[in-house]
Amino acid sequence: MTYIMSLFLLGLVLGLVAVASNPSPYFAALGLVVVAGMGCGVLINYGGPFLSLVLFLIYLGGMLVVFAYSAALAAEPYPESWGSRPVAAYMAVYALGVALVSSKFWGGWYEASWVPGDEFSEFSTFRGDVGGVALMYSGGGGMLVISAWVLLLTLFVVLELTRGLSRGTLRAV
Repeated sequence: MTYIMSLFLLGLVLGLVAVASNPSPYFAALGLVVVAGMGCGVLINYGGPFLSLVLFLIYLGGMLVVFAYSAALAAEPYPESWGSRPVAAYMAVYALGVALVSSKFWGGWYEASWVPGDEFSEFSTFRGDVGGVALMYSGGGGMLVISAWVLLLTLFVVLELTRGLSRGTLRAV
């Protein structure tokens, strides 16, 4: 399990570096999907498969549609890819920064802290995420409503930003 967790965390960091290097929106969308998938894999390894599934479906169902719409309106004839010189230079600088910051904390990380949440499942009657789901809907119902309004506001902000010069959202790209 430690190797799978290391693979998920490495993919998460590489995906974040790929998004932060600011390539074209097409490649940044792929990086965001990788980051969401790897983050959900980390959540699954720590015993939260329902939370991971909800997070991945909300991300792919909501924000990726808005991002794809805005990327379609901001089409470039020659998009910057990860292999171009400026983007590759940014990726190298970000990867070096992550390596330097993580080298400061290497001495405090041990394999015992990477034990997944399901390793002790034979001693419990419920899974860890079942109680969390009940608490999320009972105590956090207001936060779920606020989160839905924030997503709706984000949709309107993105649509307004990609509208163009008072020509409306339907325009020739």
